[in-house]
Amino acid sequence: MTVKITWHGHACFSIEGKKNVLIDPFIKDNPVAKVKLEDLNPDLILVTHGHYDHAADAVAIAKRTGSPILSVFELSEIFKESGVKTIDINPGGTVDFDGISVKATIATHSSSYDGRYAGNPVGYVIDMGRRIYHAGDTGYFKDMEIIGSVDRPEISLLPIGGHYTMDVDGAVEALKMLRSPIAIPMHYNTFDVIKADPIRFKNLAATIGTYVIIPEIEKPIDL
Repeated sequence: MTVKITWHGHACFSIEGKKNVLIDPFIKDNPVAKVKLEDLNPDLILVTHGHYDHAADAVAIAKRTGSPILSVFELSEIFKESGVKTIDINPGGTVDFDGISVKATIATHSSSYDGRYAGNPVGYVIDMGRRIYHAGDTGYFKDMEIIGSVDRPEISLLPIGGHYTMDVDGAVEALKMLRSPIAIPMHYNTFDVIKADPIRFKNLAATIGTYVIIPEIEKPIDL
């Protein structure tokens, strides 16, 4: 099964296969984004947590397209107030959506939406014939060994920017546990505070057997 992964900058990706899944839509105020909101037409929107740089455009896209937003229960209840379709989940849970499955994992971070508590942050393992792990905003944690052995993600999307998440070295530690053959860095170089070197990440990951694809914004990666 071929999937196409397109990075829209920061932690926002479109994953196209059996369905078109949009993750963490932060477009309008994203200084590195090139796509326009009206160009995004997902079947399903995933939001890892409520922070503005991950959830800012979820409601606007959902209202225009009618696509549901999947997020943890507390954040889902907040989204619901805007009149959009929602699907709630919590860490460890799996949702089947029209031929694909989405499993929520833990993430070590925080979450709020417009100043309101928005539940626990999560990552997602998306299975649409290829298993893709979007870690969300997180540091590395020991249970990544379980994600690696049980969920077996072939492709891991990992933050490397530091400050709010793990940095390059932390992401390499995560890969040692996840054992994904392919990794794609994210959540870096959007702002000065999260400057990072993806080439260094690529070189370090190669020493443990992981091939890193450094994404270019709006250039699809066919896998």
